[in-house]
Order: sequence, then structure tokens, then C-alpha cells
Amino acid sequence: MAREVANLADSAVASFAPLYPDDMPIWDKIKTVATRLYRADDIIADQKIRDQIRKFEEDGYGHFPVCIAKTQYSFSTDPNLKGAPTDHVVAIREVRLSAGAGFIVVVCGEIMTMPGLPRVPAANSIAMDANGEVVGLF
Repeated sequence: MAREVANLADSAVASFAPLYPDDMPIWDKIKTVATRLYRADDIIADQKIRDQIRKFEEDGYGHFPVCIAKTQYSFSTDPNLKGAPTDHVVAIREVRLSAGAGFIVVVCGEIMTMPGLPRVPAANSIAMDANGEVVGLF
């Protein structure tokens, strides 16, 4: 599959176009993804979240793309609403700036996100001793 994707990309027939321009306001980027991709009617967020988005823009991060974190079971934020439903609203629970990675994470609905990795990976402590036994595992 990777070869086919690469061939298509190299063929000059692919017509990729971003869903939104970089200079679009963050709120509008989120709404564009929600309405055009997830078929939502609208997005909602508390004032605290809206203020945080405004602060990201004021701090110079408005050009960053958005990454939506939500349930994988549905285009909505409700895992019980399976598939690609329409007539739903995407509720934004949290926004996180990933400045080093260059994007903004928009957390929607009740999901758990993975924690970041530690500064020194646990794998650095795993080795084999002189007897061929694995040491350093949790």
C-alpha cells in the first residue's frame, strides 16, 4: 500500500488540498474539521477554552494546524453514536499547545489521551547480564 501511495504522490495526478489555510483563525479551523470532515452541525466550548484559543493566537501560534482527539468509534464525540452520524455538535473539552511539534490538540468528548514520554526512556535501563538474563525490566 505504501508503494501505491508513493506512486500516486509521484504521478502528479493526486490533487491534495488542505482543508483550511494556515492563516485561518484556530476556532474556524476546528469548526471546519468538525463540519466538513466529521459532519457536525457546530462546535461548542466554554469561555475558558475560547480564551485559551485566543491566547494561542495572540502568542503567535494561530498558524498551527489543529489535531482533533476524540473517540475512534464515531465521527461524533459520543462513542455510542457509531459510524458517521449527522446532526451532532462537537464539544471541545480542552485545547493543548504542542509548540515543539507545531500543532494544537483539541480534546473532544470523554477520552483518555496518552501521557508524554519520559526524558529518559525505560528501554535505556534494559540489558542482558553475563548469564544471558534480561535485567532492568519494570
